[in-house]
Amino acid sequence: MSGPSTRPGGSGAAANGHDAPPTEPGTGPNQVVVIRAADAETLAGPTIKIRLLADSSATGGALSTQRVTMAEGADGATPHLHRMSSELFYVLSGSADVLTGDRVITAYEGDLVVVRPETPHAFAATPGHSADLLIVITPGVERFEYFRHLGRIATGEATAESLLDLQDHYDTQFLVSPPWRAARAKPTS
Repeated sequence: MSGPSTRPGGSGAAANGHDAPPTEPGTGPNQVVVIRAADAETLAGPTIKIRLLADSSATGGALSTQRVTMAEGADGATPHLHRMSSELFYVLSGSADVLTGDRVITAYEGDLVVVRPETPHAFAATPGHSADLLIVITPGVERFEYFRHLGRIATGEATAESLLDLQDHYDTQFLVSPPWRAARAKPTS
């Protein structure tokens, strides 16, 4: 289903053939946020790539979202919970193991998992499989600097312990999860 192809007060298409995005995300009469793939900031390590799509400030606090691509069996987020926000995981391709409370489920391409506030959760690519996830946190929390901080930890510019001081700021409370630890244990040979 579609509606009119033009927006009120505008021509509806930019010179490149795409609808023209507003000058600033989340502002203007239509409150539309458009993030082009080529414009998304990308943070990458050896087994994970994070595309920062829209932070809370860009969406008027409605949500923050990123796309996380993990190599076969790669770890994503360690166990944590959010006190104020729900987190949505949509599997674009592959499969991911997701901690939801005290159980670990495997989500496959096309599956959607929503974790409510105060629910322990974590995610990783299923062993032997890669995973590409769209992740949405709502209401939004400024998260881009959190992911940049993780990058600084990965390169040794910051310590993992430095995140403990930022838990409340990013609404991310880290915890220990025996079910997650058991599910992610590497078999010994």
